[in-house]
Amino acid sequence: MINYFKKTFKNQLRSILISVMVINMLQAQEKKAIPTIEKIYVHTDRTTYTLGESLWYKAYTVFAYNNILFNESKVLYVELISSDSKIIVQNKTQLEDGLGHGDFKLTDSLGVKAGAYQLRAYTNYSRNFNSDFVFKKNITIIDAFNIKAKESAGKIAAKGTTTKSIKAGKSNFNVQFFPEGGSLLNDIESVVAFKAVDANGMPIRIQGQVLDSKGEIVSFFGSLHDGMGKFQLKPIKGEAYLAKVSVSDGTEIEVPLPKVIENGYLLSLKKINNIDVVTIKTNEETLLQQPDASVTLICTTRGVRYFEGTQLLKETTLSFELPKTEFPEGISQLTLYDGNLKPQSERLVYIENEKNLEVTLTTDKKQYQPLEKVTVSVSSKTKTGEAAAASFSLSCTDLNGVKNDKVYGSTISSYFLMESDIRGEVYNPSYYFDAKNPKRLEYLDLLLLTQGWRDFLWKKLPKVNDNSKHDVEKGFTVSGKVSALFGDNSKPENTVSLTLFTKNGLQAFNTITDSEGKFKFDNLLFVGKATMHLNSKNERGKSNGMIVLDTLKDISIPVDFKKIITIDTTQISVIKDQVYKKYVLNGIAAENILDEVEVIAKKKNYFSEYGLVDLTYEAGDEDELPYNDIYQMIVATIPGVDNRMDSDGNQRLAFPRFSGYALIMIDGIPRDDPNDLSFIRPIDVAKINAYKTSTTMFGTEGANGVIAIYLKEPGTYDTSKKVFHSLKQEIEGFYDAREFYSYNPEKPFLEFDNKETVRNTLFWNPYMHPDKTGEVQSSFFNNKVETNIKVSLEGITATGIPVVVHTTYSVQNN
Repeated sequence: MINYFKKTFKNQLRSILISVMVINMLQAQEKKAIPTIEKIYVHTDRTTYTLGESLWYKAYTVFAYNNILFNESKVLYVELISSDSKIIVQNKTQLEDGLGHGDFKLTDSLGVKAGAYQLRAYTNYSRNFNSDFVFKKNITIIDAFNIKAKESAGKIAAKGTTTKSIKAGKSNFNVQFFPEGGSLLNDIESVVAFKAVDANGMPIRIQGQVLDSKGEIVSFFGSLHDGMGKFQLKPIKGEAYLAKVSVSDGTEIEVPLPKVIENGYLLSLKKINNIDVVTIKTNEETLLQQPDASVTLICTTRGVRYFEGTQLLKETTLSFELPKTEFPEGISQLTLYDGNLKPQSERLVYIENEKNLEVTLTTDKKQYQPLEKVTVSVSSKTKTGEAAAASFSLSCTDLNGVKNDKVYGSTISSYFLMESDIRGEVYNPSYYFDAKNPKRLEYLDLLLLTQGWRDFLWKKLPKVNDNSKHDVEKGFTVSGKVSALFGDNSKPENTVSLTLFTKNGLQAFNTITDSEGKFKFDNLLFVGKATMHLNSKNERGKSNGMIVLDTLKDISIPVDFKKIITIDTTQISVIKDQVYKKYVLNGIAAENILDEVEVIAKKKNYFSEYGLVDLTYEAGDEDELPYNDIYQMIVATIPGVDNRMDSDGNQRLAFPRFSGYALIMIDGIPRDDPNDLSFIRPIDVAKINAYKTSTTMFGTEGANGVIAIYLKEPGTYDTSKKVFHSLKQEIEGFYDAREFYSYNPEKPFLEFDNKETVRNTLFWNPYMHPDKTGEVQSSFFNNKVETNIKVSLEGITATGIPVVVHTTYSVQNN
């Protein structure tokens, strides 16, 4: 199924990117190169967690201009940020075909406490565009076992709950007014939108009147949705207007409306019978000054021009239908220019296209017994029944007593189609993408008239700052310089060898230093921690020079997480009570939840960082050892090792099966000088490993076997013999993502099952990929508690259509 998805995705991506390039060429008059920009969305199994649980995530990276999965960056930085603006943990998530997954353990050992957090994700290339293309999501972590805890006090603001309300006053709420098209124009009937928020940025209901300079009422207004609304106003030349605004407690403030301009042009848009009608407006004064003026309307979506038209304006109004079939789905920017190509007016509009897609999410039953098996089926097809390739992620979570599961947080649809194109946080963003809300598009237009009017992301094409350009990362980079031991001379034409020892084996690379002695290893791919060895040799094969390693990149961006976020404290209280009761009634102690359970197998480990060890010796606690020197010690403790003399009279260690001498490594660093061993006292040795069969991992240097010596206090045996041509360092690769453990009564796992049968996320599958028939299924087992379960599917098709589908079922004893 995964291979089918990859093949279909790559074929469709190729054809769509070609079409985008054709659009670019057709817009030669714009003379602008569209930069490669990635958008990122992260789907999490939930947004509210209990201390000790795990957060599971799936990342989607798309081409910003068409939302097609983008196989560009290979490294995604996913961070968990606390309410005091500290990065608690950062995962380097591996991306393949634009997809990646991972998890965070929300444990005390990680430094996680109850409170408000932010999940943040970006690529190295994203850093070129400030924070505009950084994904952010608010996460709440609660302590369900400390009912009296006040971990949220003073940090989390209430959202229309039973907590104490904020008193509205002149300094406690704010109202802004936004004329459609950007300005109020003399003698032109205009729409004026408004948005009202309290001191915490939460929407509030208001009502009010618009007064002229004489104090006469010229219009009334009131909130329609989430503090937003609109009214009509036909301004008169020479007048100034004032809004008198009141909130529910009777507090009133006065807000001046924007200044009226005397001449110019305005854009307005009205939906008539599902047709978007655009009207260009001007007044008689402007027509007299510029008869038969030429105006140009340019329409763009995410920086790409899709429509352009020029018209002579002979009357005060000119209306036409917006050709929506020419536009992709999302927010489009309509900009009106005068004859001198000076922008006069601007309007945002949301284009919703009919989709040739039907995605269904079903469970085999609507009611189950505790611990009963559940099968979830997903169908992804076109309306003609053909399979639609897509990548989905599936979460099945306990509602924990929450009656209203209509939580309108971010989804992949709201983020890619709206949120990511508007600066600032959007309240309840997925409300506008729930087809069950009949006025969602009307209210979405209100959002664009207000918040979108001032914070639209694509007003200017994003540019990469050449002085601070961050490259696309295809993997990890190790770079540095080889210099002479004394002086500033570099070492060109040196061979630098890089060896990475990981849990999955060994990777070896070679490169040649340039004229400045610099070297670079690009696109390294490895998972987890790795031991890195670097070694430099001259043209004669002799270890040579001094390696100076560049600082390994610590990719991070400034944290701008606000300490106060808004949550429904009533809902949180319900969840805390329900979780507490659930665990207590099933006999699970708090410490078994708050502490992560790790199952560690107890077996003797015959592997080292270099692989399989043939012979090993570990020192005991002896105060005195019966060896005169290190050579005698190795021969006595490692069977089959000979102590030979080379042609220069130096002692050399060798295995009988080889004619040459063994490679000596001290604390992971190869030693070429045969006299290096003489500086080691037997009492300082912690361990000796011998490799006489698996020597190919060390290259030609290890062809005659390897003896690796580890000291009790590394590096203290010989300060005068410090090695500069070799370097050993531990580096971090991709996060080694865990597999979600799914409880199965048919295959019990006692260490986990007692806790897992009452957990809050029953199932998580980051890769639900429909097969060639468009179908895919997953199965799991219910908790042993009676509750209601929410099943959520998010993802994106190979053609760039974001998908969000939900369903629910109940768990009850018959």
